[in-house]
Amino acid sequence: MAARSLPKTEWQAYCDGMSKRLAGRQAEIEVTGLSFGAHTATKWLPLLGITYDPKGDLVEVALEGLDHLIHQPREIAVEDGPEGLTAMQIVDGDQRRQIVKLREPLMLT
Repeated sequence: MAARSLPKTEWQAYCDGMSKRLAGRQAEIEVTGLSFGAHTATKWLPLLGITYDPKGDLVEVALEGLDHLIHQPREIAVEDGPEGLTAMQIVDGDQRRQIVKLREPLMLT
């Protein structure tokens, strides 16, 4: 699936609406940048929500036990699959790409 870019005027409403639908999902966050390459910031943790605060110019990815803050976002792109949102890519003020991957929790038998 191809990612689609969201206009900044839609960030807050999109994140607010999507957070309600993402309850129960898990998230992994990968951060990439020219100065340090790519690394995984979190491994599959329960997602509590994703918000954008226009006053603070801040995206918050709230995970169980961790708040991942992205300051001065410059671009947000989303990728949808058959079950809804599968990934969100956020470019921050330092040109780092922060990729939030989403999945349903694994069910143990």
